[in-house]
Amino acid sequence: MTRVFNFSSGPAVLPESVLRQAAEEMLDWHGSGMSVMEMSHRGPQFMAILDEAQSLFRELLGVPDDYRTLFLQGGAIGEMAIVPMNLLGAKTSIDFVNTGTWSSKAMSEAGRYARINEVASSAATAFDRIPAFETWRLDPDAAYVHICSNETIGGVEYHWTPDTGDVPLVADVSSNILSAPLDVTKFGLLYGGAQKNVGPAGLTLVVVRDDLLGRALPITPCAFDFAQQSDNGSMLNTPPTYAIYIAGLVFRWLKAQGGLVAIEALNLRKAGLLYDTIDASGGFYVNPVAVADRSLMNVPFRLPDARLDAPFLAEAEALGMVQLKGHRSVGGMRASIYNAMPVEGVQRLVDHMLDFARRHG
Repeated sequence: MTRVFNFSSGPAVLPESVLRQAAEEMLDWHGSGMSVMEMSHRGPQFMAILDEAQSLFRELLGVPDDYRTLFLQGGAIGEMAIVPMNLLGAKTSIDFVNTGTWSSKAMSEAGRYARINEVASSAATAFDRIPAFETWRLDPDAAYVHICSNETIGGVEYHWTPDTGDVPLVADVSSNILSAPLDVTKFGLLYGGAQKNVGPAGLTLVVVRDDLLGRALPITPCAFDFAQQSDNGSMLNTPPTYAIYIAGLVFRWLKAQGGLVAIEALNLRKAGLLYDTIDASGGFYVNPVAVADRSLMNVPFRLPDARLDAPFLAEAEALGMVQLKGHRSVGGMRASIYNAMPVEGVQRLVDHMLDFARRHG
């Protein structure tokens, strides 16, 4: 079997050791005679899996005792609606910082329930940066301030945390959660889909501060009510059991790598290899993002002529590299280099880029 280097933005690459363990345990988890897929979600076997996954997630992220961690369904797009349902309470407006596609999508979804204040935007520069904090026009009466910590399409990432005072800060962390240490106490709520750095699609992670529970709008379905899910240990309805199992294995893998400090160092090394190659190409490759806001997870780049895209991708695939085509809305290339992408994969891409530029530059 030959595995490719998968640069997909999500569902994304998983650690090979995790996949091998899951394969070994597929038919019989720890002598139970069952696959995890077949277990009762309330049985002792799965409860042990869930408890370990929750414990490891809290340990890795450093979640304080006054925050709940929920393992839910619906994905990040679902949470774009579920979060305002839960946090609006008696408030009527939400502040949004618009840094690209997913910020815009979150604004659209939340607009069904509240008045949207676009307090800052980088649309005027084609979403190539995080708007400077001094330009944000924050409303002290907003229910919360929403940011997308990493825009997977545009390749723009926050490398700092805004101070929003008494107004809770909410972040969509789908594509960079667990890629580096994060001070959870600076946020009221974090949410994200698992399919980038955590596990397979189907699992959604929510970290919410205790004092923000119990504010759900009357229209909120019980399965989407954070307080009810917290009271029921994320088991108000049947959770995505197999996705939680894989996430738990990924959390174990992350801990074995040395935790988030070590994984951040690895991610900086990988991103540095790629950005250095782009910057040293004499303009053959171009990354449009302001240097200070470049993503460590998603690296978009363009070639000097769009007619070169197809041969670049075809040659990359022949070399065992897939899913490098940029998002259809922006074109070009995009390399997603999440936690589980090994340095060897990035090095192979860099070698291909250098060789391609020599032949076509």
